[in-house]
Amino acid sequence: MKIALMPNLTRKEAFEVTGGICSSLDKLGADYCFLPEYADIFGMTKAAFLPEEEALGCCDAVIAVGGDGSIIHAAKSAVRYQKPILGVNAGRLAFMAGLEDNELHLLSRLIEGDYTLDKRLMLKASVLRGDEVISTDYCVNDCLVTNEEKQRMSEIDVSLGGSCFNSYLCDGVLVATPTGSTAYSLSAGGPIVDPELESILMTPICPHSLVGRSLVFKPDAVIGIESAEDVTLCLSADGAEPQKIEAGCRVEISRAEFTANFIRIKSENFIDILYRKLAQRR
Repeated sequence: MKIALMPNLTRKEAFEVTGGICSSLDKLGADYCFLPEYADIFGMTKAAFLPEEEALGCCDAVIAVGGDGSIIHAAKSAVRYQKPILGVNAGRLAFMAGLEDNELHLLSRLIEGDYTLDKRLMLKASVLRGDEVISTDYCVNDCLVTNEEKQRMSEIDVSLGGSCFNSYLCDGVLVATPTGSTAYSLSAGGPIVDPELESILMTPICPHSLVGRSLVFKPDAVIGIESAEDVTLCLSADGAEPQKIEAGCRVEISRAEFTANFIRIKSENFIDILYRKLAQRR
């Protein structure tokens, strides 16, 4: 079995955890690789160092080391090559991690094929001017549309399936997947949704209203977002660098045509993970 390792070494525990993964894979007789920028750091291991296209193209699975942000970033790369991903926690909560740093012995199940795949709905966010698609991005957790001038509210129009739905005076609008329901969406007052329940969540951020609640839509909903004023909005997918949406353009957010496939080695269900992780925040 060939594994592509994608650690986030800005996490202080990630170097040690990644070294432990390499040792475990050596004992299991698995081949593994890193991207070339890790050659100086992990050159003492048995790893190959390959460009992303080659590493992800030839591997059987991706192992990401870090917190949820690191795992999401790696998952977006893995999706392009239709590879499953296993997250190993070297962060704080890491809802999306399949293993903790003290569970590396369970990697034997990965090598033996003793695991299941959780297929997670993803979102596609397209910026359009009229019918022209200017850009497209994808997300595992959420898409955030805000005013470029963060210190002021904006009037933002939201449509559903091409029909006017509502206008919000707010700091922004967050559209999330069930996977992202335990991330920013939760902090913004959105509901927690089991990832097995395919749906799309929309939450106005700090709306100037008494009835600005989160809404849950069916998975094939198409949500349109644009400014009701002559201002520039910004779109950020999974916390990436914001992209400007000029006046006269709109964002359309819908279900992506593919899923992110997360490797589940342990028998924990969503509620088990939710209780254990949120208990750390009490």
